[in-house]
Amino acid sequence: MLNAKVLLLCLVASSSAQASVAHIEANPDAKRLYDDLLSNYNRLIRPVVNNTETLTVWLGLKLSQLIEVSLRNQVMTTNLWVKQKWFDYKLRWDPEEYGGVEMLYVPSEQIWLPDIVLYNNWDGNYEVTLMTKATLKYTGEVFWEPPAIYKSSCEMNVEYFPYDEQTCLMKFGSWTYNGAQVELRHLDQIPGSNLVQIGIDLSEFYLSVEWDILEVPASRNEEYYPCCPEPFSDITFKLTMRRKTLFYTVNLIIPCVGITFLTVLVFYLPSDSGEKVTLCISILVSLTVFFLLLAEIIPPTSLAVPLLGKYLLFTMILVSLSVWTTVCVLNVWYRSTSTHKMSPFVRRLFLEIMPKILMMRRAKYTLPDYDDSTPSNGYTNEIEMSVSDFPGEFKEGGDSFDNIGVNLSHGSVEAENVIPKQLSPEVLSAIQAVRFIAQHIKDADKDNEV
Repeated sequence: MLNAKVLLLCLVASSSAQASVAHIEANPDAKRLYDDLLSNYNRLIRPVVNNTETLTVWLGLKLSQLIEVSLRNQVMTTNLWVKQKWFDYKLRWDPEEYGGVEMLYVPSEQIWLPDIVLYNNWDGNYEVTLMTKATLKYTGEVFWEPPAIYKSSCEMNVEYFPYDEQTCLMKFGSWTYNGAQVELRHLDQIPGSNLVQIGIDLSEFYLSVEWDILEVPASRNEEYYPCCPEPFSDITFKLTMRRKTLFYTVNLIIPCVGITFLTVLVFYLPSDSGEKVTLCISILVSLTVFFLLLAEIIPPTSLAVPLLGKYLLFTMILVSLSVWTTVCVLNVWYRSTSTHKMSPFVRRLFLEIMPKILMMRRAKYTLPDYDDSTPSNGYTNEIEMSVSDFPGEFKEGGDSFDNIGVNLSHGSVEAENVIPKQLSPEVLSAIQAVRFIAQHIKDADKDNEV
């Protein structure tokens, strides 16, 4: 059994080796071409016949994904394919001499590459880090399309957040070679024009859940720097985006507007409910939370304040004024005639002038004046007594009196049939206290009359 397994392994290894040899021998022309092209090739020298000759590099971008647009850090993170094309005279060959091979794939580390970098890089690598293979054609054309993730700095305008549009620039150019050595051009650039309307390929773009891309133009520029007298050419890609507002409308705008309308209910709430100030403070705290949330989203800049921030600030000021007004209203509401006296001006303002402005009608009913001599019409007996009706002996502190008049609700009877002949000083004091309380209640009813 062991011998059978060993024999099987030997057969598998032998077949694999034969397949590898057959594969190598199947394309000997490509191997010979690869050795001939790169045997004496120097990747550090610019591939031009004459040193004064300008090498043209065509550049283009293919946007794969818009990863993030950070307002707070003012950074745009993108996943791109950087398409580059140039001609290298040292990488030409005759297809007939190499078995009809017209295209060859070689590692990009073994040939000359233009040092194209992102000028406005925010963080990370300035150049391409994934060294993919380059495509060579027999005409000397080199095409290299490596993927890269760039973090580019972008100046954000947050004035109309979250209904805003942002324009971010990506500036690519050669870091070492000036315009006389390496000239940059866009892949779709028309001769005689430096502007390309569709400068970024969006055929492989994954739709973003937060942004809609509106425009992607590109332009070729030449700039002079203090280091060198020759100009440096670059290609600037402009990415114009519009924010999708559904998320912020549902989670930020609508709650803020709803909380603002709650401020009106503070003045509709009765003063004696005891919850007016609580409602005002709750609304103010809620608006403060939303304002802090907005401050975490927008960048800490003083160039512009978003309209949403202005709205929240204005609403917070109104709520603060409503708190102050509510406190004043409650202070007036809980005043009484025993502690405060209403001035004639305030009484005329709120009882005569303001009702006319607000088109309010005052009730015509007035409380009747309290008359001590009028008997009650109720079913309970009321006893009307006056100290002046008492005999002289009682007024002077005597122990007896006669002829006290008594009025009942159902008629009049003799005093001696209802009231005893003698009244103690305690009873007289209680009667006077009851009369004082009745007078106080009557005065309070008149003060509360509107």
